[in-house]
Amino acid sequence: MFLRAKHLSSIDAGHYKNTAKCATEVMPIPDVVKISMSQNIGAPCQPLVKKGDAVKVGQKIGDTDAFLHVPVHSSVSGTVSGIETMRNAMGGMDTFVVIETDKLQTVDENIKAPEVTDHKSFVAAIKESGLVGLGGASFPAWLKYDPKNLDEIKNIIINGAECEPFITSDHRTMLEDAQDVLDGTLALIKYLGAEHGYIGIEDNKQDAIDNFNKMIAEQGITNISTFPLKASYPKGAERVLIYEVTGQVCDAGVLPASLGCIVANITSAAFISQYLKTGMPMVKKRLTVDGDAVNKPGNVEVPIGTMVADLIEFCGGYKGEPKKILLGGPMMGRAIYTDAQPLVKANNACLVFSGPQALIPEETACINCGRCHQACPFNLLPTKFADAYETKDVKTLNDLKVMQCMECGSCSFVCPAHRPLAFMNKLGKALVKEAQ
Repeated sequence: MFLRAKHLSSIDAGHYKNTAKCATEVMPIPDVVKISMSQNIGAPCQPLVKKGDAVKVGQKIGDTDAFLHVPVHSSVSGTVSGIETMRNAMGGMDTFVVIETDKLQTVDENIKAPEVTDHKSFVAAIKESGLVGLGGASFPAWLKYDPKNLDEIKNIIINGAECEPFITSDHRTMLEDAQDVLDGTLALIKYLGAEHGYIGIEDNKQDAIDNFNKMIAEQGITNISTFPLKASYPKGAERVLIYEVTGQVCDAGVLPASLGCIVANITSAAFISQYLKTGMPMVKKRLTVDGDAVNKPGNVEVPIGTMVADLIEFCGGYKGEPKKILLGGPMMGRAIYTDAQPLVKANNACLVFSGPQALIPEETACINCGRCHQACPFNLLPTKFADAYETKDVKTLNDLKVMQCMECGSCSFVCPAHRPLAFMNKLGKALVKEAQ
């Protein structure tokens, strides 16, 4: 969590979108990439290659027979130099395929546009593409697009809110790959049998809203429209976005499909269009690099498996000593313990903070101001959750609906006592799960 403030209005006013005008730069292929076999929520893949094997761009290098998964593909051409086990950004241990690149980016000869004619073949293609939720959840996208109540799906909601401070990579997608976003949205509407597509965009990205509105009008598209959102965190949260667009309440544990909605990240929509045209699976990602401890902030396209250290070097290196490196945004991102960490599909930002920007003030006693309750998008009671967790009171945690918390961090951000309320909520949820 970055510097606390007295109220979320400090975010609302600026959002720290420092790189919004920075066009995407393509990073040169690094000498080495390390590609995780755990790129999604669900089962990890098993390596399909071994040390000494030659690999090409788009070649499948990891897969499993487990149900909940997506395959993993090589983002580079080169030679496998080893299979390693190392700690990931979440603190667990993952298997990584290490590839020494040849810088040629030779494409696998099996890459071709998939044959998609109906919903079943669309879902199969998305599964083979390796697409995961790119809003941070890393949920295998194919399963989301294969709801049991397919005939009830009415709305495709494309999440272009990008409400986290600092991050602008989705904004650049909307400006640089707008046609792909529209084509991907049309594909989702077509193959899921939906009636309409809504592109939800915060109103601090008016250039993206105007661009889409112009293209939709010029192309005579009648089943897609933009949906302007107030620029206020956490508008991009799936459950919040569904409420904003449709007025329906999506409680914790309720699938959006049960409300007739499918939600997809804006970059997912763009990727779907690109994949259906080319057959190139998910092997690269656009990220925002920002923070006061990096020399040249910007938006960068990198191969999956690029090391954070190589990314920072491309951005001019460190400006002084970094005190915190986050993968993701300052509200829900993960701090990593070393820049010898490879990037995965779901990473949309790398933030590098110095001492002042990374400072977490010392915690003091709660003054019962109620700001955490006011800031919570679901009107929950974080201080009561904290008290109940400390006394291991599972009943109170359940009665006050701790499982509704989506860990957005708003309560911690506004707390004048600097209490780690969002983390306490997370611990409270874990306590409830253990009791069950």
